[in-house]
Amino acid sequence: MNKSPSCAPDHPAAPPPPIDARGLSVVRGSRTVLRDLDFTVPRGRITGLLGPSGCGKSTLMRAVVGTQAKVTGTLTVLDHPAGAAPLRSRIGYVTQAPSVYDDLTVEQNLDYFASILGARANVPRVIEQVDLTTHATALAGSLSGGQRSRVSLAAALLGSPELLVLDEPTVGLDPVLRRDLWALFHRLADDGTTLLVSSHVMDEAERCHRLLLMRDGEILAEGTPDELRTRTQAPTVEAAFLHLVDAARKTAR
Repeated sequence: MNKSPSCAPDHPAAPPPPIDARGLSVVRGSRTVLRDLDFTVPRGRITGLLGPSGCGKSTLMRAVVGTQAKVTGTLTVLDHPAGAAPLRSRIGYVTQAPSVYDDLTVEQNLDYFASILGARANVPRVIEQVDLTTHATALAGSLSGGQRSRVSLAAALLGSPELLVLDEPTVGLDPVLRRDLWALFHRLADDGTTLLVSSHVMDEAERCHRLLLMRDGEILAEGTPDELRTRTQAPTVEAAFLHLVDAARKTAR
């Protein structure tokens, strides 16, 4: 009696990317801020959103977290449309302007935000993560700009988010704190958190697993730092970016 050939077990489908954009556009008045963007952000990696000030990075981040108006196209975040209610506890978002109460201490600020998330037990951990243990009882209004930004980051980390969206998180920080924060970002990614980090400082591109290079509301190029350097035969990501800008200008003429 012949036996039917055994069927190979089905391989589970790869999980969808945490961020998937198709034809994403934002028009403000007569100005197109984002123009027909298609991209994905890989899970458990640091994706750097790099480009000069005014190129649309902050608008794109607001679209991802669901606070940007007049968004067209398709934007799926953690298997939901961007801005959907179930995403609120799954995304941590840090804006360029620190989101803190000046008349509360660092600890009181974080205790307040933790009470909303039901995560009060996490307050000591996030204070330590952002290196503010010695300032825990200081009023937020007495802190430096960089320290206030770290309080905002700590608040975003309270709920152990699956996706962390950081808009210029290292602005105003000294080189040692920048290094330490990037080490924290890499630890979070190693633990499975997906990070989308914007910057206009090109040397931070080298610290990312993958890059989206933006200019004038469009994605100029994407790939790993090595891929972009190889593609342009440039020694640094900054040189690669400038090469791509010059190539785009020539094409537009």
